[in-house]
Amino acid sequence: MRASPTASAETPVRPPAATGTARPATGTARPVPGKQRDPFFDNAKYLAIVLVAIGHAWEPLRSGSRGVTALYTLVYAVHMPAFIVVSGYFSRSFRATPPQIGRLVTGVVVPYVLFETAYTLFTRWTDHQPDRAISLLDPLYLTWFLAALFVWRLTTPLWNHLRHPLPLALAVAMLATLSPSIGDDLDLQRVLQFLPYFVLGLRLRPEHFQLVRRPEVRQLALPVVGCALAVAYWAVPRFDYAWLFHNASADQLGVPDWEGPLMTLALFACSTLLVACFLAWVPRRRTWFTALGAGTLYGYLLHGFLAQGAKSWGWYDPSWVRGPLGEIVVTLAAAAAVTALCTPPVRRVFHFATEPELRWAFRRDTTELARTP
Repeated sequence: MRASPTASAETPVRPPAATGTARPATGTARPVPGKQRDPFFDNAKYLAIVLVAIGHAWEPLRSGSRGVTALYTLVYAVHMPAFIVVSGYFSRSFRATPPQIGRLVTGVVVPYVLFETAYTLFTRWTDHQPDRAISLLDPLYLTWFLAALFVWRLTTPLWNHLRHPLPLALAVAMLATLSPSIGDDLDLQRVLQFLPYFVLGLRLRPEHFQLVRRPEVRQLALPVVGCALAVAYWAVPRFDYAWLFHNASADQLGVPDWEGPLMTLALFACSTLLVACFLAWVPRRRTWFTALGAGTLYGYLLHGFLAQGAKSWGWYDPSWVRGPLGEIVVTLAAAAAVTALCTPPVRRVFHFATEPELRWAFRRDTTELARTP
């Protein structure tokens, strides 16, 4: 079973002081003395995870609904690129130091292993495949993002030392579409095709985010998104939205090889523009959902069980669900569910799996450095 890109958990590295934030490796609020979280980024993460959950909820509704398919296409063009850009931005200070490696293990590797196993066991039941094997090399459903983040984060020092990293990352992504033999190990096709968004995040600075918050940019964002939605509606019978999953080569999508690199460039340009529009309308002040931005890892990893279970449990079977009222109810239910999964009570219950304390696994000097601001 392969899922479309989802979203997104973010496990950021503590950024430089210029950002005005202090970030642990797992996305949970662990305040550093003298530092405060920037509500803008927590708001952005929360809103992006809501889009992720809604996108998954819409999957069974696409058939027979051009409007839902158009919205689905638009959402998939923005939510994963947005998450990956922000993840890259908060990875700028990664130097592969011992404490950073320790946080990478506890915040990415351990959750990957635990949730890869959990999803395999869960989908044995929901998909009626009791013999589905547990494979840590072939990410299942949502876990691909953790595998990708692990690879991207480890290569961060390399990208930071290159003079022109973004063109090189785009070239790698373009070449990946020509390579159907890459295989499923760590979902490498997705790792390479989404790489430019991560590298773009590495190159961003605080002033770039200030730029998209300017009033004129916010005013332009609405007509741009409106045009994008109109294009998505027009393209429904003409465009294979599987391109937005970034998990297959041109040959696997049944098109000539030359279309792969061109589609990579076109989608990168479109998604980057839509991400800028998305960020332009993210609130800069603290809101009722700002604190939930620290729990997006939980919402990301846990909502997949509901998304998979809803299909198996027949929640989409009633005919009214596939009408306008049902589509609205499904949308609101998905947003409410993922919001609940980001709350502190849920985070306390599942902290052992998403942000485990593994000080016993590391040398004492490493754990002491990890606690040092």
